[in-house]
Amino acid sequence: MKHTVDARGLACPLPVVNTKNEMKNMQEGETVEVLVDNEIAVQNLTKFANVRGHGVQAEKLSDNEFRVVITAGKPAETAIPEEAEELCLPSSKTSNVVVLSSNCMGEGEEALGKALMKAFIFALTKQDTYPAKILMYNSGAYLSCQGSDSLEDLKLLEAEGVEIFTCGTCLNFYNLSEKLAVGSVTNMYDIVEMMSSAGKIIKP
Repeated sequence: MKHTVDARGLACPLPVVNTKNEMKNMQEGETVEVLVDNEIAVQNLTKFANVRGHGVQAEKLSDNEFRVVITAGKPAETAIPEEAEELCLPSSKTSNVVVLSSNCMGEGEEALGKALMKAFIFALTKQDTYPAKILMYNSGAYLSCQGSDSLEDLKLLEAEGVEIFTCGTCLNFYNLSEKLAVGSVTNMYDIVEMMSSAGKIIKP
């Protein structure tokens, strides 16, 4: 089965989001051909593939058309268009810090709160600019650990340069220390420092 994603004309991060969705139906060794119209999308797709251990090759077809071929589960040497070797990317991050102090969003029914939090994190991947950091503490620690419904979205944000931190004390309290699956462990001193220096704190 041939897998193709035409992402020409789509703004970041939609080329990556659409490719990720297409690859959900792919078996190891299958390839997906992604067509994009800018070098930034090529680099984002390359990072997406490398983070997940997929093979990736890119080819410049014309001034405004590129083909990126991703092979599921088959890491390979990345081929980047020569013109893209010294990319000067516009800043895709702000100085904002997102604080997730719970694995639920709002108060009320737990199932609804978890669904809202999943939607919130997914929505972060679709913004024009990303926060500089995401901090998780208390039950928010569950979001960055194995079994989290938001793990792939958090990994995508990390691949885009967003720094992700989870409170070590919270991981220990919930017996999650061995299950952290994205980002790194932090402490309360650093959490206070990062929040104090944030341009804006976003807390859903």
